[in-house]
Amino acid sequence: MGNASAVPATDSIQTALADAAALLDARPDAALAQAEAILRRAGRLPPAELLIGQALRRLGKPKAALARLAPLARQHPTVPAILWELTQAAQEAGDQRQAIGALESLTRQQPGVPGGWFLLAGLLRTVGRDGDAWRADLSGVHAASRDRDLLAAAMAMNEGRLDDAAALLSARADRLADDPAGTRLMGEVQWRRGDMNAALAHVERAVVLAPGFDLARDFLIRLLLQNNRLSEALAHAETLARSPIHNPGYDLIRASVLVRLGDQDAARAIYESLLADRPDQPQVWQNLGHALKTLGRQADAVHAYRQAVHHRPTMGEAWWSLANLKTVTLDAADIATMEQALETLARDGQTEGEDVFHLHFSLGKAQEDRKADEAAFRHYDAGNRLRRAMIRHDAGEFSAEVAATAATFSAPFIAAMGDGGCPAPDPIFIVGLPRAGSTLVEQILASHSQVEGTMELPEMMMIASRLQSRVDEGEFADFAAMAASLTPADRQRLGEEYVEQTRVHRQSGKPRFIDKMPNNWQHIGLIKLILPNASIIDARRHPMGCCFSGWKQHFARGQAFTYDLTDIGLYYRDYVALMAAYDAAAPGRVHRVIYEQMVADTPGEVDRLLAHLGLDFETACLSFWQTDRAVRTASSEQVRQPIYTGGVDHWRRFEPWLAPLTDALGPIAHSYPDLPPR
Repeated sequence: MGNASAVPATDSIQTALADAAALLDARPDAALAQAEAILRRAGRLPPAELLIGQALRRLGKPKAALARLAPLARQHPTVPAILWELTQAAQEAGDQRQAIGALESLTRQQPGVPGGWFLLAGLLRTVGRDGDAWRADLSGVHAASRDRDLLAAAMAMNEGRLDDAAALLSARADRLADDPAGTRLMGEVQWRRGDMNAALAHVERAVVLAPGFDLARDFLIRLLLQNNRLSEALAHAETLARSPIHNPGYDLIRASVLVRLGDQDAARAIYESLLADRPDQPQVWQNLGHALKTLGRQADAVHAYRQAVHHRPTMGEAWWSLANLKTVTLDAADIATMEQALETLARDGQTEGEDVFHLHFSLGKAQEDRKADEAAFRHYDAGNRLRRAMIRHDAGEFSAEVAATAATFSAPFIAAMGDGGCPAPDPIFIVGLPRAGSTLVEQILASHSQVEGTMELPEMMMIASRLQSRVDEGEFADFAAMAASLTPADRQRLGEEYVEQTRVHRQSGKPRFIDKMPNNWQHIGLIKLILPNASIIDARRHPMGCCFSGWKQHFARGQAFTYDLTDIGLYYRDYVALMAAYDAAAPGRVHRVIYEQMVADTPGEVDRLLAHLGLDFETACLSFWQTDRAVRTASSEQVRQPIYTGGVDHWRRFEPWLAPLTDALGPIAHSYPDLPPR
């Protein structure tokens, strides 16, 4: 265009301004000269003053730019372009006060622009105004919620068009790489796709970009919990609880993480604080009851559960929590109230939900305590049928998996794998079926000075699941090939991972600890490979008693095989078959505790158990009910009393209705505790 410092007489001012603006990015020096020439010709002209400020900043002279832009902004305080440029110049010049002031003015004028809010939030944090920064992030998220592209992506996601949603968000990220709202939404899309690693990466980035993005942090906590990253989840939950919007739900999230970590007392304190402000919250009363029950404060737990059903009589889980204490008898008035609750739910069209099946399980227990066995069975059966319809369990598919596992971990395979794994002797795995006496064994061992009781830990199952995913994704033909590929270093790394990840549950410093996840019987071969010095205890109970007790017990999560008498019988058979195969492959590796023998001769069985573990006998193990520790299982109150013998043959009262179970068990039902002849 010739000499940039001169403005031809024939050019209009507007054309000259446009020419100067076009030079800004590629030739800021030329843009500066052009803008100054315009001012010499036209006098005071705000667009030219703005151009000078823009050019000076691009030339690396933010203080000079600030000197031109600050008075311009005072003269024209409602021009967004001036305020935006002033913000950037002040920020680059290190004048956070001016940058914040400009952005505060800008966001007041343009509250629907998310980027302004997020930038303001970052600046506010640099000067210690954390509460205001948090609110700015929240305002940015609110503004983004009306973004057309994000709305389209969210709609596609909710309609199940995940690829369309991802494409929209990827295109948006190309334009706005640091957009917290879009980044979080992409995380949810990836989560729904099943890509947990990508989901975590996106949601973690969203929280970094906007630390006050409460919904992103809430989602991140849930993802971390799903991945058993409990310490990280707690750190984020504590941050979320400090949100300036003071959402009580954030306290509940923190309490739920504390429960997962085993800190029931801290969770209890949170629930009590929330109820002090608002005592009419049945869900919080129920949560408080769970914590108090785990802490052994039964009378207080009963009060909490009763408060929950007082505020919501149809709250089936609270009724079941009362019944599940096992030491509380629900009376005729309770039965009438529960029956009325079922009628109320039916009138509202709710005949199949969680409240309904919980009420049936509760009524089953109430009628059982009254010796009304037929009525009890009828309610148990109704509850189980409703629950069975909500879950997936394929008994045939599961049997095939167990058979493949037994074939994999044969004696020749174990011998061929040789030494390896993490040598730590710390873990004591108690395996078997639920309701087989595993909690009793745990409480006995946790009464020993060298052993810490924790809870049912998910870490081994998560390691096994991750290894199985390598098969599912086609890396290996089957689990046997995958297991054979594990080098001694791989096995040591996996064992060390287990020990490290479970450390968060160990509070006492004792050298040994218990993992009481019953389903780990499916993974004892893997345990042998990665933790060769760990101990394995198989808690076993009469198949009829064990299976019937499991069938009439509603479990909070997992144990999908327990809601049908045939399913649970076949599951018991699979369990016995795998344990027998492992006994043959690695004789003496597993110590078996027969529940009925433990009840009949507690001192002798405890002595043999401790000897297997290499522990000295301690009399405290015989007074296990006096041990003060948190117990989270369905047997929590039963193990706070001396051994009860009445439950050994309790199932016989219901024998007339148990033919499907007997048929599924086959010869095992009659040969126990020995294996049936082959």
